[in-house]
Amino acid sequence: MIRGRRVIVDGTQRPVSVGVAGGTIAALTRYDEPPAAARTVELAEDEVLLPGLVDTHVHINEPGHTEWEGFASATRAAAAGGVTTVLDMPLNSVPPTTTVENLRLKREAAAGQVHVDVGFWGGAVPGNLSDLAPLHAAGVFGFKCFLVDSGMAEFGHLDPGPFARAMDECARTGALMIVHAEDGGLLDESALAGRSYAGFLASRPRAAELAAIKLVIRLAAATGGRAHIVHLSAADAVPVIRDARRRGVDLTVETCPHYLTFAAADVPDGATEFKCCPPIREAENREALWRAVADGTVDFIVSDHSPCTPELKLRGGGDFGTAWGGIASVQLGLPAVWTGARARGHALTDVVRWTASAPARRAGLPRKGRIIVGGDADLVRFAPDEEFRVDVSRLHHRHPVSAYSGSRLTGVVRETWLRGITVDDGLPPSGRLLRRER
Repeated sequence: MIRGRRVIVDGTQRPVSVGVAGGTIAALTRYDEPPAAARTVELAEDEVLLPGLVDTHVHINEPGHTEWEGFASATRAAAAGGVTTVLDMPLNSVPPTTTVENLRLKREAAAGQVHVDVGFWGGAVPGNLSDLAPLHAAGVFGFKCFLVDSGMAEFGHLDPGPFARAMDECARTGALMIVHAEDGGLLDESALAGRSYAGFLASRPRAAELAAIKLVIRLAAATGGRAHIVHLSAADAVPVIRDARRRGVDLTVETCPHYLTFAAADVPDGATEFKCCPPIREAENREALWRAVADGTVDFIVSDHSPCTPELKLRGGGDFGTAWGGIASVQLGLPAVWTGARARGHALTDVVRWTASAPARRAGLPRKGRIIVGGDADLVRFAPDEEFRVDVSRLHHRHPVSAYSGSRLTGVVRETWLRGITVDDGLPPSGRLLRRER
């Protein structure tokens, strides 16, 4: 049993005793009426009990690019950040998760290595339309596609015609299509100017996101399919997203901690650890994204953890045109979001909704992301008032590179339980490989 005076249950923070048996939450009782238990854990006065976070956007890269990141290191970092469930993206590994056989290889690589529960997205790429239904039947949580060059030769992007056919297939099978929404025809490679962040930002304008999101909305409406926009960075798209929802389009949207934390003016020239696609934009855009999160237009916040080797990240001596794009952050999402949320008057219950219950609901994980009887006992002991400075050498992901290096953040994860067992470096990995439940 875990007793706390501050436990987040049903969107509220209150005193609760949480009874755990067989890896499941077996009872929720009043704090002063605890159930009988063989062992009791009492939270400190400065701690809050949260449900384990659900991060549906993680690039683990194994097999094929395990030197960038692997299952053991990524899931240990996740647990250290209070994340107890991750969904792995289908690209950056070789082979990508675009066939049932490739899914088998991915699961085989992960087996016995994962410190948290891991599920898998499938990929929708040119030429694999006939693979989508078998992959869905094999348990992937949906399909990731790009509407612009992904940067990985083995994971091609979909032009409008193939994208329409893939959306139609997803509608037929009930699968969720998650989309990297940028229009390649509106990117401006001529604006790239070596070490200049302003040049990199200009090369990927907001208009490219807006145009691609309009395409997603149009095809989701036409097919009746379920769609999700990953890593929204351009707040210009918020009005069209709201309008689509009013018209009944089945559309959800995520953004990422880095878009809510950093601003373009703060990124030094040559600081390619901040490079990601779409890019970190201006401060006024960041604040508009926060408003969209607050009013529910943006449904949830996930990391888009996308690491690589230091050599790839710093390639070209800080040249934004040649350096790998992606921010390593799976361990830091909770404190980064909480730091920004608290500064803007939001409660910890809001952060739990954005980072745990909402992504779990959209992915179809009913036992995750909430402290409920019958749910998995994935729990986090969190100290919301404790501050720390990010030391990248102490993070658990594979390489000590992150845009958050040196940042002052608030909120420390002191312990993470996966199905009632503490995730600890001294214990064997106890994570499970998940399949879609519906």
